[in-house]
Amino acid sequence: MFADPITITVNGSAKTLARIKSTGTSSDYVSSDGNYTMTISHQVSRGRIRTLIKTGQRVVATDPLSSENDYAWLYDQRVIDRPEVGFDATTIGYLVAADNAWIVAAGVVGKLYGQES
Repeated sequence: MFADPITITVNGSAKTLARIKSTGTSSDYVSSDGNYTMTISHQVSRGRIRTLIKTGQRVVATDPLSSENDYAWLYDQRVIDRPEVGFDATTIGYLVAADNAWIVAAGVVGKLYGQES
């Protein structure tokens, strides 16, 4: 089980997320203001292990048509889908690091936001 709480850094600001729920295969974390969430879960099926890390951020957004304020959520999800054997944590870490470096490189998020593929 991960440490409780988990701290993430968003735009240079640390956010502390406390565990609010835990089962044998899943844990949910939330910040004290409810604006940040994280879910970590694992599924084992047909010789594969699928790990999900889902982080969410909530903001108050104004609907441009009605001018009404409401909550809007943004999620970043990472799924690591691996066989039960054949890859160790170090090798998986190399691939995760490669993806992270590519995603945060100059211009990539903008291209993804523009729906390039």
